[in-house]
Amino acid sequence: MIIVRKLLFYMAALWTVFFCGQKLSSAAEDSKISPPASMNERVISVPGDPQRPAKLVVTVLTPDGDGPFPLVVMNHGASSTQKREDQPRYRFGFSSYYFLSRGYAVALPMMRGFAGSEGQQTLDGCNQKAVGLDNAKDISAVVDFMTAQPYVDGQHVVVAGQSFGGWNTLALGTLHHPKVKGLVNFAGGANISSCRWTSWTLAQATEYYGANTTTRSIWFYGDNDAVFSQSTWHDMFERYTRAGGPAELVAYGKFMDDSHNLLGFPEGLKIWAPKVDAFLKQVGLPSEVTHPEYLPKDFPTASNFAAIDDVNAVPYLTDESRKTYQKFLSDPMPRVFVFSVKGLAASFNGGFDPLGRAIKACEERSQKCQVYAVDGYVAWVRPTQAPASTNFAPLKEAAAVPYMNDAARQAYERYLTWRKPKAFVVAPDGAWAGSSLGEDPLAVAMANCSKSHQGCKFYAVDDQVVWTKETTSSPNQSQ
Repeated sequence: MIIVRKLLFYMAALWTVFFCGQKLSSAAEDSKISPPASMNERVISVPGDPQRPAKLVVTVLTPDGDGPFPLVVMNHGASSTQKREDQPRYRFGFSSYYFLSRGYAVALPMMRGFAGSEGQQTLDGCNQKAVGLDNAKDISAVVDFMTAQPYVDGQHVVVAGQSFGGWNTLALGTLHHPKVKGLVNFAGGANISSCRWTSWTLAQATEYYGANTTTRSIWFYGDNDAVFSQSTWHDMFERYTRAGGPAELVAYGKFMDDSHNLLGFPEGLKIWAPKVDAFLKQVGLPSEVTHPEYLPKDFPTASNFAAIDDVNAVPYLTDESRKTYQKFLSDPMPRVFVFSVKGLAASFNGGFDPLGRAIKACEERSQKCQVYAVDGYVAWVRPTQAPASTNFAPLKEAAAVPYMNDAARQAYERYLTWRKPKAFVVAPDGAWAGSSLGEDPLAVAMANCSKSHQGCKFYAVDDQVVWTKETTSSPNQSQ
């Protein structure tokens, strides 16, 4: 299982930068965290800034076809769990999948000293500005190299980056590259551990960047960012725009446990993808989905059917599948719990598309699965809406069921032992009908009663009594 998480990287004696990423360790794990569609991955060596000769390792991903494709250069962050030379190539991520789905070629350069790229990072006290500008010159060289390739449309170029990569992306704006139409900054910044005034120096540097760029940018920051506080990024944006930098801020509030990792989860796509679509369109770049195979299935929205931790509310569960749901509750996000009316229950978590993997697994077993819960909420919706619980009588009090003779009350007692979903319907003439499991037991129970009887009403649904006194006094009115 791959768990997407924020990583920190100690780059030199007293210098630390931050980013979020995915740890890769095997081909099997790669297949779990990446789209099933081919990304035509290739690894090339690209000259960096000609004033400081060094070869950079660049991963290139493209959709199928010969192109020419519009280009995105997507810039990485850094990790403290490994030395910079041991950090894996920046390969997989939802930003890459997003741009592939819009038909872009994706170039992912490794900055100097990272993952086989030659050279070293510039270390200069609290001078985040100089760090960003030096890396920007390498990024500019990558843009020049890529736009000279026959499969790249050099007139449609955007540069984006995450955390440390977002910082370097903003610095690129000061170089006025004629082919770069826009900049996308995801939680950009550089946090220098030896600098006591990091927030202030970041703001000072962004003021310089803003005063020296005309390239439009869009910025994404969240309220629970573990690296850059709200006051820090608000000050950065204010200084940047006040100095003249054309920029839009998307302050998206809280996200998961750490909004710095917005790009690390498929759930983040709903937040940032529509905003980036609009931004790309504004700067004259392609923004329509042309290759949906690179996108994960959207998670359904919350239904409020039940609380996520209410195991008793989950329909179709056997004793064994109840254990599966309890495991789901302890799994890290992203996570999905699905079931079929035939009794299959499964939990999937992590990676590129847990929902897509769940549906595929069900289909391989010739079963149609429904999503019950994702992440921290229940998404399942009944095919037929149940009346609200009324507490007319305790569920197990068979004597309270109206219109019933002894035989019918015995039937109700059997209903109490059935698995959910289930429904029990009564009619004024003493008729009853019950149904359990199946595609829509509520509809089945009502239909069976109504075939030969008038005024059929729900008495109980699952473990709730839904009968009302008003129903008792007006038995012939449809519910």
